Amino acid sequence: MSIAPIVQSVTVSLPPQRAFDIFATRMGRWWKPGMTIGAQPHADIVIEPAPGGRWFERDADGAETEWGKVIAWDPPERLLLAWQLDATFSYDPDFETEVEVRFEDLGNGTTRVTLEHRNLERFGPTAQKVAESLGSGWPGLMQLYADLARSEEKAQ
Repeated sequence: MSIAPIVQSVTVSLPPQRAFDIFATRMGRWWKPGMTIGAQPHADIVIEPAPGGRWFERDADGAETEWGKVIAWDPPERLLLAWQLDATFSYDPDFETEVEVRFEDLGNGTTRVTLEHRNLERFGPTAQKVAESLGSGWPGLMQLYADLARSEEKAQ
């Protein structure tokens, strides 16, 4: 069984490096509160900036909950993450789908940011249901990212 990847794009009025930085280093600022898996709400979401780095959430008490790892860190063009949350949205170090984010320079300080979440068939018998859940979540998250990028643009 093959399931089409989830693809979501937004355009931001920032150059690619700035768009990359906001996505990768300020995820905790734009990620929707309550859409995390830790026991407490997230205070930050961290992507360690190198291949093999961790991707995790941290709550206000400092407790960390793993989400996955960095496969490729190629600013300002590309970020590739291993999503290691299984069909029940629990961390599983032996499970992996991929979230690739590309930052395309459109000129004039504008960047198209495209997220692709793929290999969804790896979720097994519930893959279609999980894909539908992820497919309804990513558009809103990407809009929240674009909203933060817009506020950053105005602050420049």
